[in-house]
Amino acid sequence: LGCAKAVSLLKPKDVEVHFVVAACENMISGTGLHPGDIVQASNGTTIEVNNTDAEGRLTLADALVYAGDQGVTEIVDVATLTGACIVALGDDIGGLFTPSDRLAGAIEDASRSSGELIHRMPLHKNYMEQMKSNVADLKNAGKGAAGSITAALFLNEFVKDGIEWAHLDIAGPVWNAKKEEATGFGVSTLVEWILQAHDGQSK
Repeated sequence: LGCAKAVSLLKPKDVEVHFVVAACENMISGTGLHPGDIVQASNGTTIEVNNTDAEGRLTLADALVYAGDQGVTEIVDVATLTGACIVALGDDIGGLFTPSDRLAGAIEDASRSSGELIHRMPLHKNYMEQMKSNVADLKNAGKGAAGSITAALFLNEFVKDGIEWAHLDIAGPVWNAKKEEATGFGVSTLVEWILQAHDGQSK
């Protein structure tokens, strides 16, 4: 939302930007998720819920499908997705996952301009074996090891072919524990990316 406000004020020319917020209530109820449930994403993919704490990626998956339907050429999703990313990178650094070297370079350039610390993480395809299900197309969580990578691989399944995609896991740097306040991490990098990395033809 911070990035959306900044872009609306800056009004960059020749750039079409869509902001999609994958928000929903996360409350206890009789219709809440149970281990073993099978849900269907908006693109028809079935998902076995083997971890009810990995619920955010289910809404994010649908957001990626929706964004792809808007005719965009690039997608960057931002989420406080995994504690595993905090284990890997600590509280100061966000994890960048993307199969696109070009997009990775653009976001890394933007992060250097913004001063926000981002480190590119591997998308090791062999780990996708953890996400396979015997009763659905996918599981919503892996076995525990490399949790930030398997989460990103899961999201990648919902990105349409031909769209450059990147995922920023900001679980660590989004919160300042000493000040007990949100940092707004990611806003500056995304704004810089939109202003600097686009050539006027991307959406």
